[in-house]
Amino acid sequence: MKVIFTSWFDLFLVFVPVTVFLELLQADDLAVFISAGLAIIPLASLLGRATEHLTAHVGAGIGGLLNASLGNAAELIIALFALREGLHDVVKASLTGSILGNVLLVLGLSMLAGGLKHERQKFNQTVAGMGSSLLLLAAVGLIIPALFHLTAADRGVAVERELSLEISIVLFIIYVMSLVFSLRTHKHEFAGEAHDASNPDEPLWSRSQSITVLTIATVFIAIMSELLVGSLNHAAKALGLTQLFVGIILVALVGNAAEHSTAVMVAMKNKMDLALQIAVGSSLQIALLVAPVLVFASYLFGKPLDLIFTPFEVAAVTISVLVVGFVAMDGESHWMEGAMLVGVYAMLAIAFYFLPA
Repeated sequence: MKVIFTSWFDLFLVFVPVTVFLELLQADDLAVFISAGLAIIPLASLLGRATEHLTAHVGAGIGGLLNASLGNAAELIIALFALREGLHDVVKASLTGSILGNVLLVLGLSMLAGGLKHERQKFNQTVAGMGSSLLLLAAVGLIIPALFHLTAADRGVAVERELSLEISIVLFIIYVMSLVFSLRTHKHEFAGEAHDASNPDEPLWSRSQSITVLTIATVFIAIMSELLVGSLNHAAKALGLTQLFVGIILVALVGNAAEHSTAVMVAMKNKMDLALQIAVGSSLQIALLVAPVLVFASYLFGKPLDLIFTPFEVAAVTISVLVVGFVAMDGESHWMEGAMLVGVYAMLAIAFYFLPA
């Protein structure tokens, strides 16, 4: 299949075997961490290119959904391994970090990079409005367990876990309904435009070729992410970082590498509809799909997970959702709006860095 033999593919051929070799040698965790992180970069690029080619066949709406799903596959696998080990705080921190990273950093960088090449970029207001509303719903799903914990903690841990389970069911049902709304009953509003291949010297990949590359890249991203997270705690100690900062910032940045690469790339090509679908869609899947699935899976592991996040995490997500809602309400973006979103993310990252462990 003549599709991906580029410099990115060469990097993939270098860093993936190196990472596996270092892991087999039980090398220094910091070396494994760095190598796995470098391996994810070309894999994310391949995932982005395959998504863009597939979008030419299915449209921006479904293309963005596919990218968000495959981009979150690695995060789900990472969280499941951490959940099996009983690392609930790391799992919840990574969920918070993924939401913040997508709606602030990924979307912000997309608007910034796209705005520097195009004075104003327009996107579907219906999609933006629905995404903002669902993000607000997701924030409510985080706020309710936290408020319950602050006001009725004497009811006991069992009640809090039952509350989290029932809220997870509601969130999951809302996610399924949002899919029916966007892909069936109102699909004409969400379909977006079909885009031609961006590089005239590169022929458009077939649907099967695109799906094959998407699948292979996703599998390798999951493998590299697992190795990276396995070495993360020791690497963080070597770098002098807290576990909270590691979960919210580092794990999320690595897990979102695919979304970062793809969303920025398509935004620079004036495809802000697709960039928005990727960034906001990924956050929605984390909050409405991945989080509930992790709660359900935790019962299979015999270690029930609750949705009680720290007050600062709840505040950070709520602030981010409100900021994104204001930025996206007019259906167009420019580079200054992207800079503002990145600025909010930077301020939150600084705050998480100084929070005690």
